[in-house]
Amino acid sequence: MKTLICPLLVRIRSVRLCIPFFLSLATLFGTTGCEDHRDPPQSQISTFASGLVAPLGVETDAKGQVWVTQAGSGTANDGQLSMITPQGEVWPVVTGFVSQVSPEGAVFGLNHLLLQGTTLYLLHGVEGRLYKFDISQFQPGNPPVLAQSLAYEAVGDFVKAYPFANDTDETDLFNLTVGPEGDLFIVDAAANAVIRRKASTQALSVFAALPPLLASNSSGGTDTLEAVPTGIVFDGQKFLVSSFTGFPFPTGQAPIYQVQLDGTVSVYQTGLSTLTDIELDDNQQPIVLEYGTWTGQGFVDNSGTIVRSTAQGNTFLLRGLNYPNSIKRSGPNTYYVAQTFDGTIRKLSL
Repeated sequence: MKTLICPLLVRIRSVRLCIPFFLSLATLFGTTGCEDHRDPPQSQISTFASGLVAPLGVETDAKGQVWVTQAGSGTANDGQLSMITPQGEVWPVVTGFVSQVSPEGAVFGLNHLLLQGTTLYLLHGVEGRLYKFDISQFQPGNPPVLAQSLAYEAVGDFVKAYPFANDTDETDLFNLTVGPEGDLFIVDAAANAVIRRKASTQALSVFAALPPLLASNSSGGTDTLEAVPTGIVFDGQKFLVSSFTGFPFPTGQAPIYQVQLDGTVSVYQTGLSTLTDIELDDNQQPIVLEYGTWTGQGFVDNSGTIVRSTAQGNTFLLRGLNYPNSIKRSGPNTYYVAQTFDGTIRKLSL
């Protein structure tokens, strides 16, 4: 029996559901609601690293090194931060992060990460912690350090204590970016909110909250779903937030939200499904990951997609990814994508 790997919480009302990485359905690849498509030549797509244990967050540095969080097995505290050289060699950097498994077999632990200068920020969903690690301390071949030795901030405690209008009483620090004044902006995939952390004081505040989503259903009515934020970027003027709608994961109804500098939330683009991450291309246009096609019984293997989404519409760029969970650009056209269940990092050009 395969272990479920599920760092992302997807919920409807008070029910938590795990995205089933293990499902394999013999159905055709369905529509994503995108307007155009082109596939890069297969030679532009390769497996950069494999054999990882639930890789999720991906970050790159000025040396072309790739930093990856691994949620772990859920059977031991084996979550870790790894560094991958440009040649694809994987080195453990920090080990011993908490990795837990739910009664359904879903694994939870480390989520995304962000590099500012030489400081790497790592989010841990189970612990509600923002960890910090100085990458200048590490050279390939060094023995890994223990997670317990890292400095951290208990951001999750702030989230759980905050009286949200639509309060879930939960926290899952999931993804983050840097915004004005060097502040960190963190999306919480359980509170459905964006948390701001002041760079100068480390003070926390709620920057924005995503309202429940009214999604049309097959019977002609509407369902009230939670808009679960999964990724966030800042384009210099506004924030863009990707979302993964709750069960039953309606096709074409996972918006990208835009959040103005005063915290005002509105819809930037629609027609997308099951978004797991967002990145900006070299022209500051958003690139998003669609996790896969939902059939009503499960997600289809190898149905993940990459879409360029602008204010004018959505352009399908690539299909055939297997449950992609994060995307990171390095240079003008190179991207790294984590396929969590496969334990791989894919490298591609768009």
